[in-house]
Amino acid sequence: MPVTPDVLHARGDGVSWITLNRPEAMNAVTWEQRERIIGLLASASEDPAVRAVVLTATGRGFCAGADLRGPSAATAGDRLPGDVARMIRLGAQRLIGAVLDCEKPVIAAVSGTAAGIGAHLAFACDLVLASQDARFVEVFVRRGLVPDGGGAYLLPRLIGPQRTKELMFFGDALPAHDAERLGLVNRVVPPDALEQTARTWANRLASGPTRALALTKQLVNASLDTDRATSFAAEAWAQEITMTTRDAAEGVTSFRERRTPGFEGR
Repeated sequence: MPVTPDVLHARGDGVSWITLNRPEAMNAVTWEQRERIIGLLASASEDPAVRAVVLTATGRGFCAGADLRGPSAATAGDRLPGDVARMIRLGAQRLIGAVLDCEKPVIAAVSGTAAGIGAHLAFACDLVLASQDARFVEVFVRRGLVPDGGGAYLLPRLIGPQRTKELMFFGDALPAHDAERLGLVNRVVPPDALEQTARTWANRLASGPTRALALTKQLVNASLDTDRATSFAAEAWAQEITMTTRDAAEGVTSFRERRTPGFEGR
């Protein structure tokens, strides 16, 4: 009997669809899943045929966090000082970094619970679509832990330190509409419209000027960690690079000819 993969992957119309597929475990992330996702995101960056990415999940939950029933939990008593820090650095932080560093725009399509690293996986994406039944939980405090997987880096930049502390100190579930109000979610849609909305947004991105979008993502992400002079200099050089692309030439030409541009992603 064939084994169903823990991560489903499909590609079409310039979009790479990455789907967590452990519905029986609310898509709690295993080591194998993490490595597969990181690899698919790296491949999306390298492949000119891929121009957008959608990250989603099967079942009634987007991702319940890290799989705490795996081998790493079972051998906790044997760990040495430094083991946990290394595990976080090479595990959850690599996963979040792979989303942030992907050169193609990444859309999260979230249904059900996104908890812990699952919430951070969604928040690291460039655009977040949420079903009306979605909820986001900074679950770490419930386990007596500090947030990992980049949470204390991501959330203050998205919603400020005070709101971040409220979510992280109490660990309460944040409904989709409240997440949208705070700015963690771009759009809340009915459950039966989530996939189609993600497809529509992804297709729009896949028909856009791919290199310009990649540099725009890089500029916006880097601006949160740099001063004005550095940000302005990066912007100028990014525009210098963008102006050498075919898509920039097409954008100018289509404007002059008063027609819709046909971008190639090059």
